[in-house]
Parts: sequence; structure tokens; C-alpha cells
Amino acid sequence: MQTIFRCFECASLRLVSYREVVACNRNGRSLPLVVLLSGVIALAACSTSIAPKQPQAHQAAVTPSGTIAGSVASRTGSSGTGSDGTAALPGPVTLPPFPGARPYAGEGVWRPAGRLVGGQAAVYETLLVPPGGTERAGIAWMDTSLLSARLYSGSMSPGGGPYKYTAPVTRTAASSLVAAFNGGFKMADAHGGYYTEGKMIRPLVRGAASLVIYANGSITVGAWGTDVAMTPSVAAVRQNLFPLVVNGRPSARASTRTWRVWGGTCPCGHGQHGTDHQWRSGLGVTADGTLVYVGGPLLDPLQVADLLVRAGAVRGMQLDINPTWPVFASFKPAAPHGLAAPSNGTRLIDTYRGPATFFDPTYARDFITMSARA
Repeated sequence: MQTIFRCFECASLRLVSYREVVACNRNGRSLPLVVLLSGVIALAACSTSIAPKQPQAHQAAVTPSGTIAGSVASRTGSSGTGSDGTAALPGPVTLPPFPGARPYAGEGVWRPAGRLVGGQAAVYETLLVPPGGTERAGIAWMDTSLLSARLYSGSMSPGGGPYKYTAPVTRTAASSLVAAFNGGFKMADAHGGYYTEGKMIRPLVRGAASLVIYANGSITVGAWGTDVAMTPSVAAVRQNLFPLVVNGRPSARASTRTWRVWGGTCPCGHGQHGTDHQWRSGLGVTADGTLVYVGGPLLDPLQVADLLVRAGAVRGMQLDINPTWPVFASFKPAAPHGLAAPSNGTRLIDTYRGPATFFDPTYARDFITMSARA
């Protein structure tokens, strides 16, 4: 008996015998390829006309314990009005470490990052060790009342094109750029669709984890067809796998033993067997509409979900994985309205890629920019 396995980050297919699978499992090794689940492939591509359920602005975020975030710790900042009249969301809450995790000085304490927007910090960053982990992951908190999102597309993901918004970030866009981060898998591996610039690049899949950007630059995350759906105001949809956080908790699938449904990890190839703990990134949205990004080494899917929930996410999804792809950078030019550039960009965490990624004309993957609202 043979089964076809497919690597999420590679283009190859190969037949693997049942005996090989049993032998690998017996020896505690893991195959680098992922079963093409018939149930996933059978997901119907569709879009509906129901109104999207977007996070309500200015509601208090809910912590993993279920209490209101502002009641368990002092906030980094307070809600206010910037010099341009823009209302900011309440700043993020200091995150307590997970029980049993190795403690680090300053862990969970937020620091502002990137240029100010109307005199207000729009991005905060911190580091936190996930439950059961030893290495710190980076967490970025983004005030969506001050920031406007845009999806950039590439020739590798989603493919096709040409696109108006593609690498490199232009001089005009750089004048308001505050932060940018990676997108998801190549479309052959994402088990979802892609919509941008008025074009359906890949059919959208009901139930798929979806990053949705609206015409006014607002952004959210949710399951397609229930939390979010197609409306005239939708500007872009980037789907990637399945929901990782649902109703403020890790989804049931997040803790599945068949972790390869969340992507094949490096090393990848004949005779090389990846591991569930690898570089991963994820994105979530809190109850008040704040966007939360997580990225770090030696993470399994459940740890990504736990970190998102700890930061207040009520819905979340996994983005790209493996050492080459996760990247989050914030930009702080010397002048308030100066141009973002690799020279004034800072990594969230020590990733392989850095701020120059988004200014590289040869970069062929999709990514998301967060810019100061006009």
C-alpha cells in the first residue's frame, strides 16, 4: 500500500509506503511530507454575500483567563487623540509569562516600535517564551485605528500578475510605512484562495483562515463565510490553512498530533524529516480590532496559538513557516515624515530576513504593509 505525500514548501510529490510511515513513527522520526487530506481538497471554493463580522472598535481586549485586559495589569499607554485628531486604541497590557517557562528580564513588557502616527505609538513589541518552550518569540501589537493595511503580491505567491502592489515598496508608500510582515504559503500549499486588486486569483474557500483588508485600510482575521465574507468593501483576501484561534482559544486542530496539516517543515527532501518545532509566524485580531503578529523559532502550531491568545487574540491564523520566510520589521525614519528604508528598519526578532525584504525588487512572495493613516 502506498500513499502520496506532498511537501507544503516544496513542489515535489513522492510515494511513501505504509511500512515507511510505520517505521518512521516507531523510530520517533517524522516524514517531511504532508498527506493530501481529501477533506481539505474537497473544501468548496465559494464566497457569500453576508456582511463581515469585524471586531468592534474600542472594546476592551479579552485575556486568556477571560477577564478584561485592563483589569489584570497596567496598560503601556492610554487611549487618546494624536496631534492630527486620530483616536488611538488603549495601549497593550503587560503579558505575564507562561507557568514553568524560563524567565527573562523584561519579558512581556511592551516597547514602542516604528514611527509615531499623529504623535502616538502605533506599534508595540515584546518577547515571550511559549508554554513548554525555551526560546523567546516576538509579538507585535498594531493599532488599527492609526494604521492602514495593504496586501502586496508576488510572482511566487500568489503568482500571476502583474500587480500594482508588489515589491519593492515605492518611495511614496515608504513615506508613511510603519511596519511590514510576511504573508502565507505558496498557493499550492495554502488550501485557500486569494483575492486582490479586483481579481480572484484563487477561489476563496469557505471555512479557511482568512486575512481580510477593506477599502478603507482596516484589516481583520477570521473564518471565511462565518466571521468574514465578500462585500463591496473588501479590497483583499489572503487565505492560509485553517483557523488557529477561535473564540479566544486555540482551535481543536491547533493541538492535533498530525501537525503536518500545518505545513511541512525543514529540513525537507528525501531522507530528511522535519520537526513540528520550527520557525513559524501567526496573525490574530483582538476584540477591539488590534492586530497581533507572532513569530519565533522552535514553535509548534499550538504554541503559536497560545502566544496569540496570550496577547489577546480572539481569532487567529498561521502565516508562513520555516527559517527563510517569517519576517516582521518596523521602520522609524529620523524625520517624522521621512522615508522608511532598510537602514531605519528593525526586526521584531532575529529572523533570517530583515527590513530590506520589502524593498527588494526580486522578492516574489506576498506580504502586508501597515502604514500611517492619512
